[in-house]
Amino acid sequence: MAEFIKPSRMLASLAGRAIADFSMIRDGDRILLGLSGGKDSLSLLHILHYLQQRAPVKFDLAAMTVDPMAGDFDPSTMIPYLDELGVEYHYVRKPILDMAKQHMGRKSYCAFCSRLKRGFMYQTARDHGYNVIALAQHLDDLAESFLMSAFHGGRLQTMKAHYVNDDGDLRIIRPLVYVRERQTRDFAQHNGLPVIADSCPACFSMPTQRQHMKTLLAAEELQNKLLFKSLLTTLRPLMSDGLAGARAETGTQ
Repeated sequence: MAEFIKPSRMLASLAGRAIADFSMIRDGDRILLGLSGGKDSLSLLHILHYLQQRAPVKFDLAAMTVDPMAGDFDPSTMIPYLDELGVEYHYVRKPILDMAKQHMGRKSYCAFCSRLKRGFMYQTARDHGYNVIALAQHLDDLAESFLMSAFHGGRLQTMKAHYVNDDGDLRIIRPLVYVRERQTRDFAQHNGLPVIADSCPACFSMPTQRQHMKTLLAAEELQNKLLFKSLLTTLRPLMSDGLAGARAETGTQ
C-alpha cells in the first residue's frame, strides 16, 4: 500500500521558502499538479502533501498526467499509485507524438509536446475547478533555460516562478525553483518512489540543446562549487517576471 513520504527538512524548507517568497499558494486554492511520473514531479507530490498538512493556509491538491502515447513511455502505473495515496487524479491519453509528426518539424517535437500538454492541463483545470497549476521544474532547469535563451535566443530570461496564464484565469507555480535536481533524485531513490523512465523516442533520437547546457553547467560546477548559488542570485529577478500580476490576481500585496 503506497503511503505519503515525509520529505527531508532541506527539501521541505526550500520549497516552503520559494512558496513564501513568490506568494504561490493562498487559502482556498485548488492546485492541480502536473505529474509526469518522473523524479521531480513525484517529489513535488510528496512535498506539497507534506506542506498541505502543516501550512497555515488550506488548499486542495490533485494531480494530472498527460500520456503522449509515445514509444515505450507508459505512465499508467500512476493510476493505482495515486489511488492508493487517495489523491484525486486525472489521466488523459492523447496521441501527441503522432500529432507532432503531422504538424511539426522533427526538431520541434519537444516544444510542440510541451505546448499541447500544457493546453490539456489548462482545460482539465477549468473543467474541474482548479485555479492553480503546479509544475516541477527545479533550479537546474531554470539555469539551463537561462543559458539556452542567452546563447540561442539573444534574451535574458528563464522560467517564471509564479505567473498568471494569458487568459488570466489560472495561476502557474513552480515550488521547486530553489531545489537542485540532485536533491529530487536522491529523495526519489532513497524512498523508492515509482519513477517512470522517460523513454519518448523523439527525445532520444537527437542531442538536445538542454542536454548540452546540462553538461556545460556540470563541467563548470566542478570548478566552481558556488556556481548555482551565484546563478540563483542572477535568476531571481528573471523568475520573478509575472509575479506582480499573480499577486494582483490573488490580492497579495
